[in-house]
Formats: sequence, C-alpha cells, structure tokens
Amino acid sequence: MGYVYLFVAIISEVIATNLLKATDGFSKLWSSVECLVAYLICFYSLSKAIKYMPLNVAYALWGAIGIILITIFSVVYWKEQINVPTVIGIGFIGIGFIVIGTVLVNVFGTGH
Repeated sequence: MGYVYLFVAIISEVIATNLLKATDGFSKLWSSVECLVAYLICFYSLSKAIKYMPLNVAYALWGAIGIILITIFSVVYWKEQINVPTVIGIGFIGIGFIVIGTVLVNVFGTGH
C-alpha cells in the first residue's frame, strides 16, 4: 500500500512542479490554485506512504523519480534545452544509483 501512496505523491509532485512554472511567479490565479492543490495531494500522499515504508526509501524514490520525470517534462512540454552530460547523468548514472541505493537500503537497512 505504501508504494501506491508513493506513486500518487510522485505523480502529483511532477504535476505541481510543472504547474509551478505555469503560475508565472504565482501571478496566475487558477494555475496557482491548481499548483497548491497538487502539492497538498503530494505531501499528504507522501505522509501516508511513510506509514508503510521507511522514510529514507520513500524520500529517495520520490526525489529521484521526480527529478527524472520533471526533466523529461521540461524538455517535452516546456521545450527547454538539455545537453548530453545531463542525459547521461540523469539516465544511466542517476537511475543506476537509485536502483543500487534502493536495493541496499531495502536489503541491509535497519527496518529489516
């Protein structure tokens, strides 16, 4: 159940961060309201996720997957530029360290 809450937290955080750019410095009312609601859902879901899983695992996955998804959205939706070192860092190295770190924490962490 914790991973379901974590999935909702990640998706709502990605939505909220994209809406944050759309608020234009919180000068657009409806984008600002939608952004704040999405962040509220995000943090509520994250708080529920950590009732079922270790905080360090939840936060690591939330942050890392969020960074990857937000980078993809910034390139595809907002048409922002990205360079090869960034792709390599986020793609191969980032995902590799996320997987290795998550496995290590789950296998050897104090919660087990």
